Amino acid sequence: MKNGKNKHVLVAGGAGFLGSHLCDALLSEGAHVTALDNFQTGRKQNLRHLEREPRFDLVDSDIIKPLPARLRSKRVKFDEIYNLACAASPPHYQADPEHTMLTSVVGTHNLLTFAEGIGARFFLASTSEIYGDPEVHPQTESYWGNVNPTGPRACYDEGKRAAETLTFDFDRSGRADVRVARIFNTYGPRMRADDGRVVSNVICQALAGEDITIYGDGSQTRSFCYVSDLVDGFLRLMAYQGPFPGAVNLGNPVELTVGDLADKVLAMTDSSSRLVTRPLPVDDPRRRRPDITRAKQLLGWSPRTSLDVGLKATIAWFSDERSHDGKSNRTVPALASAVTMG
Repeated sequence: MKNGKNKHVLVAGGAGFLGSHLCDALLSEGAHVTALDNFQTGRKQNLRHLEREPRFDLVDSDIIKPLPARLRSKRVKFDEIYNLACAASPPHYQADPEHTMLTSVVGTHNLLTFAEGIGARFFLASTSEIYGDPEVHPQTESYWGNVNPTGPRACYDEGKRAAETLTFDFDRSGRADVRVARIFNTYGPRMRADDGRVVSNVICQALAGEDITIYGDGSQTRSFCYVSDLVDGFLRLMAYQGPFPGAVNLGNPVELTVGDLADKVLAMTDSSSRLVTRPLPVDDPRRRRPDITRAKQLLGWSPRTSLDVGLKATIAWFSDERSHDGKSNRTVPALASAVTMG
């Protein structure tokens, strides 16, 4: 594996929340980065600060289609390919479920065959959603999950499970060197206000003084990982050189109820918003917490950013977005893009 300025890296989904932070981290290491995105949920404003960066390129394309000729050109041989290209929040991936499934299956296959052809290491951004509404707690990588294969979330849940199948089959047949991260709830600057995730919902409603919507009775739990910690895990997993690790959970093992999160945000924003309850969505997980033993042992990785510190930076970012009517070209808080590898 090449290091720093010698690497050429392709980030599919590079204009998204996670993808844009990953691009920043790779560039800070000295890599040459090409971001590919169809802008279904990614936003060009997430990468606007990189417009004059000579080591960065942005390609508008959809991974379910044949990859653009400029990527397949022999002028550039990518050393690493990160596949983060898929709508990841329920409102977005359910808006076009067919495209969601095709992105996970056809798109992943396209990128895997590309990685095979050029000898690049391939990274799949999978998800804790492959565990479904888990009957095992906390969730370990050996747990097969409890997923409804015909429900409204299946396009994403089963799509990612199929993407993992393809990825591991390429590994077993010796066709590609692969890494698979199962991502648990992540938050931070550059989240979309309309993504339907609990952190963005609660913060945006609190800042606007609107009623805060709690689905169910608020007792369901989530584990929230700050974006810079997660990206650190991505880089460590991609660089890992030991025996094949299999899937690796990346997330914060500190478990919190949705109701407690809402109370914390209300206090931090000094908001007068009221909590109102709505029915729990179909197949919404009741509990979610990663077992990160494998990540600790293989990668020396665990989250470092406390929820209070991460929420403070995220609230500041959303507040700035509101004050600039979503058109700001300001610098993202340093914590959001800083990645420590120590």
